[in-house]
Amino acid sequence: MRVERDVNLKSCNTFGLPATARRLVRIREAADVRRVVDHPELGRAPKFVLGGGSNLVLTKDLDAVVLKMEIPGLRLLEERADAWIIEAGAGVPWHELVRWCVEQGYPGLENMALIPGTVGAAPVQNIGAYGLEMKDRLDSVEVMDLVTGRPVRLPAEVCQLAYRDSVFKLSGPGGLAGKSVITSVRLRLPKPWQPELGYLELERRMAETGISAPTPRQIFDWVCAIRRAKLPDPAVIGNAGSFFKNPVVTPEQCRDIIGRDPGIVHYPMPDGSIKLAAGWMIDACGWKGKTVGGAAVYEKQALVLVNRGEARGAEVVTLARAIQESVYGRFGIRLEPEPVVL
Repeated sequence: MRVERDVNLKSCNTFGLPATARRLVRIREAADVRRVVDHPELGRAPKFVLGGGSNLVLTKDLDAVVLKMEIPGLRLLEERADAWIIEAGAGVPWHELVRWCVEQGYPGLENMALIPGTVGAAPVQNIGAYGLEMKDRLDSVEVMDLVTGRPVRLPAEVCQLAYRDSVFKLSGPGGLAGKSVITSVRLRLPKPWQPELGYLELERRMAETGISAPTPRQIFDWVCAIRRAKLPDPAVIGNAGSFFKNPVVTPEQCRDIIGRDPGIVHYPMPDGSIKLAAGWMIDACGWKGKTVGGAAVYEKQALVLVNRGEARGAEVVTLARAIQESVYGRFGIRLEPEPVVL
């Protein structure tokens, strides 16, 4: 195990924001976590787990020991009559896993193609797109305790996955935030495969192509094309994807907002609540293309904040807060950021 000091993190976060890690350890196998825990200098120090840096806004240098997750590995662990069980190392890029599954003939993740970040971060955030979420496919995770260094396998139900939330984001009793790190993930891909097509943009693709029963590969290609058309490539324009969560309100609250803004985009949820389109609200408030220093609202998608080249974390935060105030003033809704702000 090698401890790297004063590491520039600009290339380690998709926003491309400047910050320095005082101490960084690259975790390339689960045993590396135990080595950190047992280390005389690092063991008792605060830890920060860093995957692909795709859900992160850095506003300062990090004094905590940064655990850079780089554990590799992709394999079919088991094929059952009702499912494929896939296991992936926490450091594998999420899109690489999705593409591998499609190519190997293990469908079920194609709707989540091109989501940035690593496999280990996927359950933490309960990532999702185009009608599918991580909670729909998670079988279990292996975590390492950051105090004892012991491995534990947690079944999906213990992970408490909810909309952009999980037990790994909860502090206090019962929460695992800052107490453990995910080292591998097992996914359950159901058999027989059923396509997830109940999303407007996918329905449009079916209508345009005349394909009523798309294959997993076709859905994968459609999702990639849709995302590339409206979301900037972090390798070209720094960003963290969707910056705000879509707020969930009661039917009564939704009716009140529709009374004032009849065009608001909204989606009924299975539990009777209503999800509002945060991007639509931000756009309605006139934020597309607006800037604060080097930070800006993306011209093609108001839900995405971008780095125009030399943005600092403080500028991103200032822009985000201004958007929150604007949306609250017009709609009475307080938008909640998706990324972790440090």
